Amino acid sequence: MKPSDTASTGNDYKDVRSLSRGLALLQALNRAPGGIATTTALAQSCNIHRTTVKRLLETLRADGYVRQGEKEGQYYLTFAVRGLSEGFVDDDWVEQIALPLMRAAIPDLLWPCDLGTLEGGFMVVRESTHRFSLLSQHRGKIGEKLPLFFTAMGRAYLSACSDSEREGLLTLLGQRTDEVGSMARDVKAVERLITETRTRGYAMNDGDWDREHAFAAIAVPVVSRGQLHGGINLVFPKAAINVTEVEKRYLPRLKRLAQRIGKDIQPWMNRGN
Repeated sequence: MKPSDTASTGNDYKDVRSLSRGLALLQALNRAPGGIATTTALAQSCNIHRTTVKRLLETLRADGYVRQGEKEGQYYLTFAVRGLSEGFVDDDWVEQIALPLMRAAIPDLLWPCDLGTLEGGFMVVRESTHRFSLLSQHRGKIGEKLPLFFTAMGRAYLSACSDSEREGLLTLLGQRTDEVGSMARDVKAVERLITETRTRGYAMNDGDWDREHAFAAIAVPVVSRGQLHGGINLVFPKAAINVTEVEKRYLPRLKRLAQRIGKDIQPWMNRGN
């Protein structure tokens, strides 16, 4: 056997250019607002011919890493991308169960809603109707991290999870040096927040998140047979509608949507058992 047969290095192999370009596109999409961009924008940012970009995106779409947007030539990341960097739980129910129900509820809810699941002590938006709702004032929300203490979705989850899970979350977040960490270490403030949410019957954020101070939201947990899967919210500008009207008109509809998603998740989770 020749030495070169046993001492190969990366330099012994030719670069696979299409793979490098595909990874560049994924990185560019990840940097785009909401993980959404057009083929033209991607071609410009990656310095790749538009035809090549289209071909690579269609390959990524076939493999489940991107999906086509509502507008011509628009693509956005799916959460299959997260499987490239960390352990990935089969959450196909988000796309197969939740998204169709969320889209069907748009005429009733009017205002856009987001569905999120817990990840690393934050709620991560897994699906959203912002790109479908005529009343949305946000470009894209998929992939956005929402803090537990300052957003309606985070508060809904925190108030619905088990005591042991909440204790673990507070321990994890309490190690941070920002306002999230300060809140996690304030046991009385957290208890007060949970009590208020449970007493009200739903979670609320009235511009409490500094990043979105002009917007309010209500949220409820998504539960299936006692198992907490995530949360779903309804987002609206504070100046456009008051909370009383939202509570009376839209809260019952949001609760029905969450209950329907929870009901339909169970058969999906049990498939193949």
